[in-house]
Amino acid sequence: MSSTGRPAEVRLSIPADGAYIAVPRSVVGNLAARNNFTVDEIDDLRIAVDEACALLLPQATDGVLDCVFQIDPPLMRVSTSALVPNDWKPDTGSFGWTVLTALVESVAAETVDGRLTITVTSSATAAEKA
Repeated sequence: MSSTGRPAEVRLSIPADGAYIAVPRSVVGNLAARNNFTVDEIDDLRIAVDEACALLLPQATDGVLDCVFQIDPPLMRVSTSALVPNDWKPDTGSFGWTVLTALVESVAAETVDGRLTITVTSSATAAEKA
């Protein structure tokens, strides 16, 4: 949570290139560690963000991937988005989607004005036990 009492938000734009996926993975790991996520929860979030980015990368028509990390302890939401062609949607029966849904509490995909956003949500169980 930010000093204003509202959820904290970190925004990041990267080139839609696999070489840059380490950046959002590092950011989510750092933010989760600072917000009482366990080591296993941090690893799960890193993999989930990797997978969300991997689903969007080949479809990003403008070559940009945007990530928004919203921290509202004990919750963290990560929304990854890109402009996609012809209302493309991820295959919710794919291995990648199955990985996403297994690692976090919830996963959603929404398209608005040609921009597909995949949002993953997870909670810090360590914070809930404290």
